[in-house]
Amino acid sequence: MLHGYAPSLLSGTLLTLAVALASLAIAGVLGLAAASARLSRSRLLQAGALAYTTLIRGVPDLVLMLLVFFGGQLAVNAFAQQLGLADYLDVDPFVAGVLTIGFVFGAYLGETFRGAFLALAPGQCEAGLACGMSRWQVLRRIELPQMLRHALPGLSNNWLVLVKSTAIVSVIGLNDMMLRATQAAGATREPFVFYAAAAAIYLAITSLSELGFKLLGKRLAVGIRTSAL
Repeated sequence: MLHGYAPSLLSGTLLTLAVALASLAIAGVLGLAAASARLSRSRLLQAGALAYTTLIRGVPDLVLMLLVFFGGQLAVNAFAQQLGLADYLDVDPFVAGVLTIGFVFGAYLGETFRGAFLALAPGQCEAGLACGMSRWQVLRRIELPQMLRHALPGLSNNWLVLVKSTAIVSVIGLNDMMLRATQAAGATREPFVFYAAAAAIYLAITSLSELGFKLLGKRLAVGIRTSAL
């Protein structure tokens, strides 16, 4: 049915997952940093984080991807010329894709984490400090575990959107699942078959992800009472 292109699609799927997971790691770090800045007492940090989350969420992912890839190549080579390097340097599509997607979703996760931190009862942190915990211990033992439980629905939604957004890395030449599906569709002249296969693979990834987040949610909710309506 896939005319022997199944191994190629599988290889592309693994690369797509690698892009998604690496992007999520970067987005998580940037999201925590942005949330911390928004909740800090420094007006400068608040303004910087607000500008980041507002501007990035207002620009299409594809536009940012092209800016980072092509603009990054110009910047890297201009810097290399200043150092006296004559060879032309290419920006790796994987690196450009991961950095762009991570940077974009860091803005979304920043707002998700900020809302989760605001949902915590301030008395718990004060109690931890009163018990002799350091600020880092309070963050690690009290704030982060509970914040993650509150942030899980938003984190799950952002992950699902992030996985689907990895499809745009094909436009900068990364040999991911979408590019392989496009190549196979062109070679066999059966675009419906291969794009349907790509859609089915994305659906399988997101369905398994939803199951995983559901199990994680149950794990984080152990010992939490829910009010009966």
